[in-house]
Amino acid sequence: MIRFDVFGRLVGVVRESAGWQAYYLGEEGKRAVARDLTIPPDLPEADLGRHLADIAHERATPQRSDVRRLDSV
Repeated sequence: MIRFDVFGRLVGVVRESAGWQAYYLGEEGKRAVARDLTIPPDLPEADLGRHLADIAHERATPQRSDVRRLDSV
């Protein structure tokens, strides 16, 4: 799983057979499908952060103004 901080929200992205699937990650190891974060199946891994920033930009605030890739799990 590739983890991102998307404007303050923890998101995990997994490559599945049909393409990419994004999940909102909660505390205690729980996760929920992020239905509002659709990722094209042919998007290269290197472009995931930029894509997440593009589709979630309305969540940006002056204090949380970027998308950062975190350690993969």
